[in-house]
Amino acid sequence: MSYGWIEEEQLSYMIAVSESTPGPIMVNLATYIGSVKAGVPGALIATFAVVLPAFLIVVLLTLVLKNLVKKPAVQSMVSPLKACVTGIILATGAYMILMNCLGGFTKVSVDVAAILLSVILAVVYYGSRKIVKNGVSPILLICLAGIAGVLIYGWQ
Repeated sequence: MSYGWIEEEQLSYMIAVSESTPGPIMVNLATYIGSVKAGVPGALIATFAVVLPAFLIVVLLTLVLKNLVKKPAVQSMVSPLKACVTGIILATGAYMILMNCLGGFTKVSVDVAAILLSVILAVVYYGSRKIVKNGVSPILLICLAGIAGVLIYGWQ
């Protein structure tokens, strides 16, 4: 049965592919249909057409809200949210360290390599803040942690 742009079987293939690729399913679907119907130019145009409205809405909201964020009433609402988000991030980090370094809550198994890697990364991050104004970029730190993880635990 055909509904227009793609066959039912192609849609099931797309859903399978979208589960294994990053990004929203609508962008993946637009790219897939565009590439099936018109190759690389079709994929680019379809993806651009799907992303453009959201991009324009975000740009317009940014322009409108830029001055609104500076108002004291808005700041009084946003300040507690900053504290909440910071708390959530810290709790997530503590949970990840507990799960990866100590094996969890019930079955404790100490992973010395993970503890050592966590300590080294913390020293690099906080030590670099003493040397350089903003310290090491978090993105660079994540890349270093990934490389160290591959070196310590191997590629799996």
